[in-house]
Amino acid sequence: MSDQASHDTDAASGHVQRRTLLKGTAGILAAGMFPAVHAQEKIVLRYLGTAVNQDKAIAEKFKADTGIEIQYVAVTTDEVAKRAVTAPNSFDLLDSEYFSLKKIVPTGNLKGIDTKRIKNADKTTPLFTKGEIGGKKVGDQGTAPKKVMYLEGEKSKKFATSPTQYMSLIPTVYNADTLGIRPDLIKRPISSWAELLNPEFKGKASILNIPSIGIMDAAMVVEAMGLYKYPDKGNMTKKDIDLTIKTLIEAKKAGQFRSLWKDFNESVNLMASGEVVIQSMWSPAVTAVRSKGIACTFQPLKEGYRAWAAGFGLPTTLSGRKLDGAYEFINWFLDGWAGAYLNRQGYYSAVLETAKAKMEPYEWAYWMEGKPAEKDIKSPNGELLHKAGGVRDGGSYEQRMGAISCWNALMDENTYMVQKWNEFVAA
Repeated sequence: MSDQASHDTDAASGHVQRRTLLKGTAGILAAGMFPAVHAQEKIVLRYLGTAVNQDKAIAEKFKADTGIEIQYVAVTTDEVAKRAVTAPNSFDLLDSEYFSLKKIVPTGNLKGIDTKRIKNADKTTPLFTKGEIGGKKVGDQGTAPKKVMYLEGEKSKKFATSPTQYMSLIPTVYNADTLGIRPDLIKRPISSWAELLNPEFKGKASILNIPSIGIMDAAMVVEAMGLYKYPDKGNMTKKDIDLTIKTLIEAKKAGQFRSLWKDFNESVNLMASGEVVIQSMWSPAVTAVRSKGIACTFQPLKEGYRAWAAGFGLPTTLSGRKLDGAYEFINWFLDGWAGAYLNRQGYYSAVLETAKAKMEPYEWAYWMEGKPAEKDIKSPNGELLHKAGGVRDGGSYEQRMGAISCWNALMDENTYMVQKWNEFVAA
């Protein structure tokens, strides 16, 4: 992903059509949340995040509804955190993973988001606010959002231990990852993370080569094999890291791995070609393999999932009309259209109630309730994802997100972990 030059093109010229303006601000005015953006004032919001979350259709729909333009600045996950720490003036909206907050919040570069200005803040999924799904606690090893969800105040550099008026990020997308398999080539049930290192799949297994995520997938395998029980897979000690890497190196030297993948497309090609039959995989990659007419399953496993989550943040430098525009974007994002759009891609949205209102009942039943598809299921751009009668891998929202074992995290021993991971890659 190449860096895109970001320029502040916040000009006072250019008239937004009255009808477009009314459409975008009527609801906000009715709710009395913040002053409407004046018709004669054009706003451009520089949106810093990874390319994965920067969808052209979302920016176009938002502009059509409000007249506010989104200018995407696409960088890597690590670069998102780096810019938030070193250059808070270079963006107006931050789209960051929750695990990066431990780096960003202590700098004071993030403004606490005032929930009184967020219309649907109280409808945010309890997975984030309480760490619960369907009234039951889910696994919180690693950086579970509830641990970093609230700040002590608007200008605080510290996380609050209980809910406050100010959120660090407003959740955008989240999901739970597991192993992908080729059921047509394996030809037997797969129910455990331990299968990734099963010698039966020697030379046909793969793990992702992104240290902070790959090490947690490896930890899921180590625990499933009964080798060790981690106090916290998301914050390993040096001893924990040593054991995990030793296990991976032994497997690699024995020829277990066909490849270590870094890139989404690489994971798709390994699976589609049949060179790999079991690997770390992301849900959209499984969908991409299926779209080629090849059997591929996003396999639920008895030990649970590794979850991840991203959210919108605001730099402390943001003020005036741009701040109002950023709040308008966040409110629009939670109002349903964007949530439904993301749900149709297999992700999950922060406010389920508004997304449901923008989806057809058969779509909601398939994506969120785990029911067989009454009609063909298509992606937002019209691609056939699943034929009528198909069931989503892992079942319902509650079944999938209720089975979280750990969350993506930034470990205290991150530098040591990366050093050891590189030893595994080089072994």
